[in-house]
Amino acid sequence: MDARDEFLELVRQAKEHLRYYQELGVTALGDTERLAAVAAIAKTALPAPVELKTPAPQAELTVPTSPVPTLPTLPALPTLMAMPEPPLLTLPLTTLEAMPKSEDAPLLFGELEPAPQAAAAAAAPVNETLEDIRREMGDCQRCKLWSTRTNLVFGEGSPTAQLMFVGEGPGADEDASGRPFVGRAGQLLTKMIEAIDLKREQVYIANVVKSRPPGNRTPEADEVKACKPFLLRQIACIKPKLIVTLGNPATQSLLETKVGITRLRGEVQTYPHLPGVKVIPTFHPAYLLRSPDKKREAWDDLKKVRAFLRGELEG
Repeated sequence: MDARDEFLELVRQAKEHLRYYQELGVTALGDTERLAAVAAIAKTALPAPVELKTPAPQAELTVPTSPVPTLPTLPALPTLMAMPEPPLLTLPLTTLEAMPKSEDAPLLFGELEPAPQAAAAAAAPVNETLEDIRREMGDCQRCKLWSTRTNLVFGEGSPTAQLMFVGEGPGADEDASGRPFVGRAGQLLTKMIEAIDLKREQVYIANVVKSRPPGNRTPEADEVKACKPFLLRQIACIKPKLIVTLGNPATQSLLETKVGITRLRGEVQTYPHLPGVKVIPTFHPAYLLRSPDKKREAWDDLKKVRAFLRGELEG
């Protein structure tokens, strides 16, 4: 081996020793205490340096088979659990008293929006009248139905009625007149009211939406969302003892359920927005005109309505 190869080999060995010292934690050559410790470990742990000799011509190169000695296990570092706990942070009493109470502190994710019905109830003025609500609606353009309607159909009847009927929306006759339930379905509803010993003037009649959906289609979700708060305020103003919902859309909207009218009809339900008010769902008069065989079931529902108003049926 020539001088150049010997020099390169010495450099390689020096690098290996530096890496070894670094793994043992030596970061500065001036650290004499740690160097001494390392030297003591190296004396017992490192193999003796191999003397490099140029092999004789035609001599066979042999590899030593002796096992490589292992380094002794270093003392384990202290664990985090053994470290002393930091002192508790204490605040003066005056500082604690100055901190905001939980109800004054901002919510983590901002203020939560109340449910639309709760927001509508909160926005309703105390002791407002039906005239106040109608005046606030004005020429309502809160949903797209305003562009195809002729008249807004607010509702009519006694402002102190014990019984209220709620349908889904105005039809063609109602849109033309501005009054609820005045067409063929309205005439049948009048007969249903009279069948339980009441007059139309003694009850209150309204719809979930106040403008006619084109083609008498079912009101869409955004239309109901825009108009329903006014219906809830009408109910809060009248405070009826019982609401009869007519048909599936009105029943599901007021009771906030996905259960169909077939399962709910004739059963006393709890109105979720005003304590003490009950709901009895039944078929819509327009449906009864198309399916006269269902009139017997509707009559059974109406008899329960009459019994409830007389105090003969508990909710």
